[in-house]
Amino acid sequence: MAQVESTTEREIAAKPDDVLSALADYSGTRPKLLPEQFSEYEVREGGDGEGTLVHWKLQATSKRVRDCLLDVTEPTDDRVVEKDRNSSMVTTWRVTQGSGGANTSRVVVTSTWSGASGIGGFFERTFAPKGLARIYDAVLAKLAAETEK
Repeated sequence: MAQVESTTEREIAAKPDDVLSALADYSGTRPKLLPEQFSEYEVREGGDGEGTLVHWKLQATSKRVRDCLLDVTEPTDDRVVEKDRNSSMVTTWRVTQGSGGANTSRVVVTSTWSGASGIGGFFERTFAPKGLARIYDAVLAKLAAETEK
């Protein structure tokens, strides 16, 4: 099985600490950021960063729905990591100072997982990263709208 990776990034006109806090706020801000591909959102433990356990369903395509149960960690001051208990998927949100200085942020979201083998794996490696990038681009747009207020 080959490793599959999808990366999306965006500059946001808000301080990195504010953006990171919004991303880590699973009980308040995070549900507001999710586009229609996410459903059945539920915080099961915690709700603010490290130690949070959150559930959602992610409908990547009309036929592909992932049931996600994610453990949240904050391994460094600039990262929030979501590890799915139901699959090999790991999503890392990294927030650093943007090109505009201290009041801007560069947000990079990267998801990796072990892909299928054979012809199915070829199509997964070819199309899944682009589809997931579109979904996370929508999340980042909503994150910008929420934090640039």
